[in-house]
Amino acid sequence: MPADLAVIGLGHLGLPLVQAAVAAGIDTVGYDTDPRPCAELRAGRTPVEGSLTASEVRRMLSGGFRPTTSAAELGRVRTAVICSPTPLSPDRTVDLTALRDAARALAARLRPHTTVLLESAVPPGTTENVLRPLLEEGSGLVAGRDFHLACSPSRLDPGNRTHTYASTPKVIGGLTPACTESAAAFYGRLTDKVVRARGPREAEMTKVLETNFRHVNIALVNEMAVACHDLGVDLWDVIRCAETKPFGFHPFRPGPGVGGHGVPVDPGSLPYSGRTPGHPLRMVSLAQEINDRMPSYVIQRCATLLNEHGKSVRGARVLLLGVTYKPDSADQEASPAREIAGRLMDMGAQVGYHDPHVLDWRVRQLPVPRADSLYEAAAAADLTVLLQQHRTYDLQGLAVKAQLLLDTRGATPAGAAHRL
Repeated sequence: MPADLAVIGLGHLGLPLVQAAVAAGIDTVGYDTDPRPCAELRAGRTPVEGSLTASEVRRMLSGGFRPTTSAAELGRVRTAVICSPTPLSPDRTVDLTALRDAARALAARLRPHTTVLLESAVPPGTTENVLRPLLEEGSGLVAGRDFHLACSPSRLDPGNRTHTYASTPKVIGGLTPACTESAAAFYGRLTDKVVRARGPREAEMTKVLETNFRHVNIALVNEMAVACHDLGVDLWDVIRCAETKPFGFHPFRPGPGVGGHGVPVDPGSLPYSGRTPGHPLRMVSLAQEINDRMPSYVIQRCATLLNEHGKSVRGARVLLLGVTYKPDSADQEASPAREIAGRLMDMGAQVGYHDPHVLDWRVRQLPVPRADSLYEAAAAADLTVLLQQHRTYDLQGLAVKAQLLLDTRGATPAGAAHRL
């Protein structure tokens, strides 16, 4: 049966789009080459940690959503949105493999007058230099003439109930003005505000700027955390004072590392970037280097604290609290907790964890013991490390129960714990 919309990629980007579309009354089919997410969705379960609840999935299904692994469904829609994952490869370039696979599957079935939209996080130039040729070669159609093509990078914040899909402005950049307007007509059914960019590259670069802004500012405050600790300065009080300035300052807070789905992208390192070869964004590279050092710094602080209390890391019982990348979510994407746990294990520590949103946690394919009783586990541990501040944690009570508490989020009352 034909649908109005096909969402390609049923991961952390695609599922919220499906949810918004179904809620708006848009007949939606979801396509993924991996049968697992489709099977999970058909069974009423979410395939992605921290994205949707089971009840939300059931509402989507009852609203007509159809997950499928059949690419034939892609040839019978008015709008197709590519939400494929674009992770970093080992050399820190963006891996576009899944995006290319999605483009080829769609191209073989692309019909005239279809609107194709790209939501995946990509480097500038991807829509025109990667996606467009694949669609045109596979379909025999011409973008901007036979079908509409535009980029509208996702701005979702998983688990954020304040800034929803509808209330977050959608940036759109089309290959032609007509492409932009076709994209705007579609997203106008889902969001309160549509922002028109000059073209696809401007829309793509908007995402790059937003993501790099976060990483660079987190790197700055992470460096400040290390410097303030060495100087005996309370960084958290410094931030509290600085954020009272009504202009020219936006507060960021340090942490044990940077996680999440948005990765820092350096457009100067693109293999097809002909205009700016050899001109990387040095600030972004340095920020990534600083943020990548934070798990090691946390380990250093752990070892120092244990040593100051007459204990070594080897044989110490260490309890990690909160192993997700953001609070009040089950999403573990790029969470620094796994690296911290692995390094502690390498040093001989006995590592356990507690997280109300994660019932089973593995590091290097090995299960990590989960504490059933938080207070009992903290009292028994030689060191408790708060890595993520979930709302359910009573940090004042925890500070009383724990033998030794390292707070990497500055969430405990002043003087109640050792803070990053």
